[in-house]
Parts: sequence; C-alpha cells; structure tokens
Amino acid sequence: MSLTTFIVVLNASLMNVAIPTMVDEFDTTVTVIQGAVALYSLVTAALVLPAGTLPSRHSIRRVLAVALIVYAGGTVVASISWNTTILYLGWSLIQGSAAAVIFPLTFTVLIISYEDDDRAKAFGLLAGVSGVGSTIGPIIGGALTTYASWRWGFTLQLLGVGVVLFFAQYVSPNPLSETPSSLDKGGTALSIVGSTSLITGFVLSGKYGWVVERRPFVVGGMQFNPLGTSPAIWLLGVGLLAFAAFVQYERRLERAGKPPLVPLHVLTNRPFLAGVLTYNVRSIVSAGFFFIFPVYLQAVLGYTAFETGIALLPYSLASIAFSTVTPSWRKHISPKTLIQIGIVCMGVALVVLYEQTGPGQTILTMALPVALYGAGVGLILAQITNMTMSAVPTAYSAEASGVLNVSYSIGFSLGTAVVGSYFLGHFYGGVVDRVLRAEGETVSATQRTDLVIALEDAAETATDATQQQFLTQLTPAQRQLLEGIFEAAMFDAQRAALLLLVLFVLLLLIASTFLPRQIPGDDETNQSESSPDATPETSETTVKD
Repeated sequence: MSLTTFIVVLNASLMNVAIPTMVDEFDTTVTVIQGAVALYSLVTAALVLPAGTLPSRHSIRRVLAVALIVYAGGTVVASISWNTTILYLGWSLIQGSAAAVIFPLTFTVLIISYEDDDRAKAFGLLAGVSGVGSTIGPIIGGALTTYASWRWGFTLQLLGVGVVLFFAQYVSPNPLSETPSSLDKGGTALSIVGSTSLITGFVLSGKYGWVVERRPFVVGGMQFNPLGTSPAIWLLGVGLLAFAAFVQYERRLERAGKPPLVPLHVLTNRPFLAGVLTYNVRSIVSAGFFFIFPVYLQAVLGYTAFETGIALLPYSLASIAFSTVTPSWRKHISPKTLIQIGIVCMGVALVVLYEQTGPGQTILTMALPVALYGAGVGLILAQITNMTMSAVPTAYSAEASGVLNVSYSIGFSLGTAVVGSYFLGHFYGGVVDRVLRAEGETVSATQRTDLVIALEDAAETATDATQQQFLTQLTPAQRQLLEGIFEAAMFDAQRAALLLLVLFVLLLLIASTFLPRQIPGDDETNQSESSPDATPETSETTVKD
C-alpha cells in the first residue's frame, strides 16, 4: 500500500514542476493545464465515496489489482498525448478514476492490518513514503522536463505499477464484510452530483466570478448567466443541496433497514468530522502552495524545472523526517498539540517567504522557510490520518476512508482553483495598473476590470516562455517597459497569494481546535460504540500532555 501511495504522489509531484513546460509544448495556457489538475480532483472526488465501499463487497486484492491496471492504462494515454484533450483523457479521467479507488483503499488496508501504536507507526510511515514521493518527484520530473521530456515521468510510473502488482499477493483476498451488501445507487448518485457540482463551481469561480458574472459563460453556443449571475454560484448551490439531500437519503435508508453508502453514525461522529475538516483545510493550503510556487520560481526567478525540484527538496526532506519520526512523540505530547505546532510552522514559513519575495531571492535563502513548511506538513500528516480514521470502528473503515478522501479531493480542487485564480488575477491586474500609470491614464473600476479580462483573453503571459513570445512582438522601448512590469506584477501576485495561504493556515488552526486530544484505539472505539460505560481512561493508547 505504501508503494501504491508512492506512485500516486510521485505522479502529482512530477507534474507540478512541468506545468510551464506543458503550457509551452501544447501551445495553451496555465488555466488549461490548471483545468487538467482540477478535473483530476473532480473525477477522484466524484467517485471516491462509492469506490471506497468496493472492499466491503469484493476481494481487496482484486480491487487493488484492477485499479492499478486502469491507472497504468491512463498513464500510457497521458504519456503519448498529442493535445490537451488526450492529456485530459489519460491524466484526469482514467488516472483520476483509478485514484478514486486507490486512495481510500490505502487507508482501509492499514486500519484493518494494525492496531494502537503499530497503526500510528504505519500511518506515519505512509506519510513518510508520501514525502519520499514528493522529494523524488520534483527532482526526477524537473530533470526529465529540462533534459528530456515530461512524458517520461508518466512512463516511469509503469515500472512502479508492475512492482506493486507483484506485491499485491500479500494483500487480503477477502472482502471486509462477510455479508456483502448491494451498492446504494441513490446515495452514489447524490454524492457524485454533490462532489461534481461543488468542484466545478470552485473551478469556474476564478474565471467567471463567484456571484456576479465576470464574463459570459457560453456552452454549446448558449449563454448561461441568469439574472447576470455567475454559473459558479448555481453550481455551488446545487452541490450543497445535493449533499444535504444525501444526508437525508442515508437517514431514510437506515430507518428502512437498508444498507446506506455511508452509515449515519459516521457522518455524525464529532472527532471524525473534526479530523475531516482539518484534513480538508490542509489540502487547500497544500494544493495552493504547490500551484503558485513552481510557476513563480520558473516565470519570475527564471529557474528550470530541475532547479525548481531542487528548491523544493528541503520541503520534502523535512516532511519525510518529521512524518516518520514524530508518531512516537504522541506518548509524551498530545497528537492535537503536535498538529497545531505543525500548523504554526507552516504559517511562519509562509510569512518568511512573503518577506523574502523579490529579485534577490535564491534557492539558498528559501531553504530554511521551505524546510520549515515541510516540517509543519510532516507533523500534521504523522498524526491526522490515524487520529481521524481511529475515531470510527474498524468495521466502517472503508466508508470513513471514502469520506476522508472526498474532503481531500474537494480541498485540493478548491486550493488549486481559488489560490491559482487569485494568483493569476493579481498578476494580470498588476500588469494593467502599471501600464495605466506609465501612460498616465485613469480609468473607472469597471473599465479596469474589462481591461484585465481583455488581457487574460488576449494573451497568456504568466510563464517565462509565453512572456518572451509576447514581448518579441513589441518595439524595444515597449519591451523594456513591459519586462519590468511583468516582473513587478508577478512579485506582487506571489505576495498576495502567500498572504491568502496564511489566512487559510489561520483557518486550519481554528479547525484543529475541534480535534480530540486523544487518539482512540480501535478496541476502545468499538467498546464505546457498544458500551456507555467505556471511558477514555481505559484506553491503552490514551495520550496525556
């Protein structure tokens, strides 16, 4: 399961440093490649709840093998893609569908295979393996992108899939339940509609606005902007209504004595929901950071993809170290306290990076804050998954894992879409404002918005390659002026995006206050479900400050 996680994480980290290169090769925009990342999350989030229940009805080993084979198929398609449509098919649709099965399956297998301290160590090791993937990914991806092609990054994953398929023989061949139930089709439909609507709304909000239309939304030649509103607000409303209907539907199903997709007591488990919320907000911060940082390093500081991987190396090494070493610290320090220390580390690191942002920033000067950010992530990952999953009885681990991964997918999509669009919006707005000042022009707020939108639509200038292509069309005087404008606007956009991430970190700290101070062991959790007299003091894994 660790090897499986390694491959999926490697896939994401390989592609993060290759985004600007892919933009240039496909002659497209950052927004289009950003859409591929968002669609990957959309597909995963839409399918992860029903996919998470597969181990309850089918052989765990068979579910893993089929998911890996489908994942390999998507890898092949993505590696040979000749346009963004084929890239979307292989990377976003096929690999996203397989990842919807793999992500919850990983947590489920670890929950049923380990208990108490061993479980904490297993999840810590899993987080460490994820750190190894994020360490090797940017370096390998950067080297391949710089000196060969980003396509080899996809091809490389096929070797890993082959190794995992060999070791799949050690995974249990039995389903989790001795009496497999039929799939809850109504709950599945509502969960897919809810996840799809929410994530699509988040993705569209940056370009079309949250409430009021920012530009016309046209599909198939038909415009959809009722009452002058953005399509995002309608999609977000549909998503929230679908999830509200999902909860009501699951309640009615349980009352009728039929098996729901997610048992109601899982959805009302307060320690579990606190963990899900914390996990969700952390994924928002992580996705936003790993979207803006590679673009900034390459578009402004002029780093190659390989150098970008080197710049991220302190993050990965610190994440590995703290996620593998700190699980045993819970004997001396509350896991909740460790998580909150990690959150503070992330916030401090982002503030330092904000202060450093400028022409003099180098890989060496960034090393300490990037490492501190990685240490914070490692502290969180070493505790949060075990704390969240252990709050639910083992018998319902598959369903709980599905819910946890839905929250991650929604958070990842939200972080990529919102932070990414905020970053690009500040960049384009900064370019317009500086050009107007240079020309001594004054315009109204509405006219400024129209100019920003016109610039976004006319030319993609958020990467170094596209900036140079745009500048070559200008006179020497215009080129000299705009080179400085582009650089200054990108620095401002980076600072603004980092401040937005700091606000999300503060929200993460608030969410963490709802976490329990103790991680319930599986045995004690099951006792508390069946016995009202069971107390935390009887737990062998009780952790005290």
